[in-house]
Amino acid sequence: MSKKAIAILTILLAITLDQASKIYVKTHFEYGETVHVFSWFKLQFIENNGMAWGFEFGGKAGKLFLTVFRLLVVPAIGYWLYQTIKRNAHFAVVIAIALVFSGAIGNIIDSVFYGIIFDAPAHGTATLFAENPYGEFLFGRVVDMLYFPIYEGESFTFFNAIFNGADSYITIGVILLFLFNKQAFPKEEEKKA
Repeated sequence: MSKKAIAILTILLAITLDQASKIYVKTHFEYGETVHVFSWFKLQFIENNGMAWGFEFGGKAGKLFLTVFRLLVVPAIGYWLYQTIKRNAHFAVVIAIALVFSGAIGNIIDSVFYGIIFDAPAHGTATLFAENPYGEFLFGRVVDMLYFPIYEGESFTFFNAIFNGADSYITIGVILLFLFNKQAFPKEEEKKA
């Protein structure tokens, strides 16, 4: 299978898994609901405006800036992936960039469309393609659900971030790029050789 085909398959599979898990959680979990899978792994439904750890800045204007910025960055990542495949880079580098691209797309879908396709009931689960959506185009909230509290003490929890599949893809992609940095970011003389 060619690197291009593997990149496309990775992107399609990653985005499908990300969106399927988010839609399932949003339509089957009440906001804040937690399901204990293991003592160190829970599914807990929360939402945020799209910044890491739920950080927000600038209110509605900040959210719009963040969404538009992401929409501008994604084509650059896509071009980077195209160029990486074209120069026949290492397989791991192609997968890494495809994962980063997939993660960015996954969270963009939430930010751009979720506000106009879901409602936000006070109690109960959300409705997909709701008559009364909770937001506007470009102002959707990102769904998070993966929670790995490896250690929970009385006043301290180790790894208390709640995230989603798209966030995981970006993290894995960045780790792979770090591990294969010489292949991902070759020097000029190596590119020519």
